[in-house]
This record gives sequence, structure tokens and C-alpha cells, in this order.
Amino acid sequence: MDDLTGAVWRKSTRSGNNQGACVEVADNLPGVVLVRDTKDRDGGTLAFGPAAWAGFVSSAKSGAFELH
Repeated sequence: MDDLTGAVWRKSTRSGNNQGACVEVADNLPGVVLVRDTKDRDGGTLAFGPAAWAGFVSSAKSGAFELH
């Protein structure tokens, strides 16, 4: 996916005041969810299929990635 001009980016709600460790998500394009680093917007973009993204979000909400 080369043309990201239509992407509408929003900052993650979990990206609080954490010294710039934030991500932005664009989920308005058909068939793809995009993720990028807020402090390095030109540094690269990850692309996920909607089902893969939904699985990641579900796992994150359930605490699967919590550090113990």
C-alpha cells in the first residue's frame, strides 16, 4: 500500500503522558488498518488486515500483553 493520503490518523487512547511512546492508528481505509509511531510519522507504517487487528485489540484488552 503506497498511497496513504486518505488515512485518517488518531492517537491511541492508551498513549497518555509517557514521554512520546505513542502510536497512531488509521482504520478508515478499506481492508487495512495502519499503525505508526507518533513521534516518527515518516519512519514507517505497519499494515494489518482487519481481522488480525481485531484479534490484537481483543488480546490487548484481555491483558494478554501485560508485564508481570
